[in-house]
Parts: sequence; structure tokens; C-alpha cells
Amino acid sequence: MLGIILTGHGGFASGLEQAMKQILGEQPQFIAIDFPETSTTARLTAQLEQAVNELDAEHDIVFLTDLLGGTPFRVASTIAMQKPGREVITGTNLQLLLEMVLERDGLSSEAFRLQALACGHRGLTSLVDELGRCREEAPAEEGI
Repeated sequence: MLGIILTGHGGFASGLEQAMKQILGEQPQFIAIDFPETSTTARLTAQLEQAVNELDAEHDIVFLTDLLGGTPFRVASTIAMQKPGREVITGTNLQLLLEMVLERDGLSSEAFRLQALACGHRGLTSLVDELGRCREEAPAEEGI
């Protein structure tokens, strides 16, 4: 099974992990690592490298991060580029996390990346857009 390492600023990772557990329960091959204000890049690097070692080395690993260009993204990217079968997805939110944790079985890291990006695009919407979509999908009533 593909391993997932979730990381981000502050309590981002542990907060999403807690919400995920409330909805889906405990998940295998999943590690969440926060990057609090009191941490350092060196400490985060060590934590992410340890997480990679804890996950099954036989399988691909995907890093889910919060912000493009932030320290968690940059550190995860550096680690991911060291070995094939690793991907970094940024802009993670709860919907993406839940869907991808459920859908990851049997996916390669590349297939996971492509599916996660499609999920992210689907998941970012607004009430106005969703109401408009409902109107478009409703069958037109024929008059007399």
C-alpha cells in the first residue's frame, strides 16, 4: 500500500489527521508531521526522513503538504527527489486527504498524484457554482 506523509505549518498535519481519524478511523501507512514555529528545517528534515524509513520501503510514498514553496514543501521535495516512486502534492485540504486515503490502494505514486490533482480541482468550488450546477442538472419541465 502506498505510504502517505502529511506535513505542514503549525498544527496543520495533526489537525487534518485528527479530522481524518474522526471520519475514517485509524489509517495504515500514514504519518502526520507538524512544523511548529519552534521547529527548524533540520529537525523537520530528520522527522520526514524517519517517517520515510518507518513506512514500508517496498512501496511508493506521497508527501501531502500545505503550501507551495513553504518549508514543509521544500523539505519533502528534496527527500522525494532522492528516489523514484515519491511524489509531493501541495495545497492539501481535508476533502483531498479523505478521498485519496480511501482511493490509494493499488495506485502508484504517479497515479496518486494525477488523481489527487483532479480531486483538488473538483473540491475547490463555491455555493453559487454548486447551486448553478444543480440547476443545470435538473431536467427542464415541459409546459403545455
